[in-house]
Amino acid sequence: MTDGIGGFWVATATPLAANGSVDHARLAEHGAWLFRQGVEGLVLFGTTGEGTSFSATERLETVSALLKAGVAPNQLALGTGFPAVPDTIALSKSALALGLQHMLILPPYFYRDASATGLEDAFAAIIEGVADDRLRATLYHIPQVSGVAIPPAVLANLRVRFGKLLAGVKDSSGNFEHFRAFRAAAPDVAVTIGNEVDIARALAEGGTGTICGMANLVPGMVHALFRDPAAAGPMQAAVDLMTGPFCPTLKAALAELTGEPAWSHVRPPLHAASWAEGHRVAAGLRALQQDVAA
Repeated sequence: MTDGIGGFWVATATPLAANGSVDHARLAEHGAWLFRQGVEGLVLFGTTGEGTSFSATERLETVSALLKAGVAPNQLALGTGFPAVPDTIALSKSALALGLQHMLILPPYFYRDASATGLEDAFAAIIEGVADDRLRATLYHIPQVSGVAIPPAVLANLRVRFGKLLAGVKDSSGNFEHFRAFRAAAPDVAVTIGNEVDIARALAEGGTGTICGMANLVPGMVHALFRDPAAAGPMQAAVDLMTGPFCPTLKAALAELTGEPAWSHVRPPLHAASWAEGHRVAAGLRALQQDVAA
């Protein structure tokens, strides 16, 4: 197994100030709370973090702020995928210069008819362009959002070509057969799961851990899945509460759970969920946690 991402990592939500900039202080506080709950790492600017809505400069400033707040570089991963390969290369190199190794890389996501060969060429160009043995690339498979699936054969071919530089893949498809296909195609690559309900069975079938969004809200419930497969039932109930657009709903619930209304802010094109929606989800999560603790 490579030294890819493993264990309990959070797809971290990005708090915003009233002017739409990243609220670094609130993010540092949220990260510190997550670490106290047993989280092992934070993935910044993935889907839950609204990553494609932030510039490279904003992402690097946020990394720098968390490092200054005392978060270790090996506790951070950064979403670096852009439609333009040179942008992905530049951001990944800058993140490496700050001490990070783990990059979560979307495929170039504008041309949805790109061939498997074209996708392999793009990822290869990124790894070759970064040209740094410290890189640990995790490919990001979330085709229902990005519109571009990563074929398992592409993962396998890139692993053969680049070894440990191609460290992992995150499967956020919600289809467990995709997880199995990645494991079969590249058994020595770290495969993390995004769908919380599948964490226990993914670990049982050789997965290395999770990078998931619900941990922002209920890290204890997520962590329980590492110890008890039966925890999938309450986790499914928690996921079922998220009936609206995921990021606005999650942030509205965070605003209610933390008592910090600013958490509800999102960046366009997303639109903030209502206070009532946040209250509904937060109340449901509190009830589930009480049931689990009883």
